[in-house]
Amino acid sequence: MVKYSRDPSKPTKSSEAMGQNLRVHFKNTRETSFAIRKLPLVKAKRYLKVVIAHKQAIPFRRFCRGVG
Repeated sequence: MVKYSRDPSKPTKSSEAMGQNLRVHFKNTRETSFAIRKLPLVKAKRYLKVVIAHKQAIPFRRFCRGVG
């Protein structure tokens, strides 16, 4: 496991995640996580469902010059 540098101020309202050997693209994962950051869980799920349905796009902010 990873040791985090500090404990969250509200442990009941925060989460931590980690993955290893996942077949995902770093750039897509990073932009998706930044898009749903600080959203309530219900809004984040709704937003991701709309994105999957191709009705809204996730904004690429850092890696916007040639995503591939």
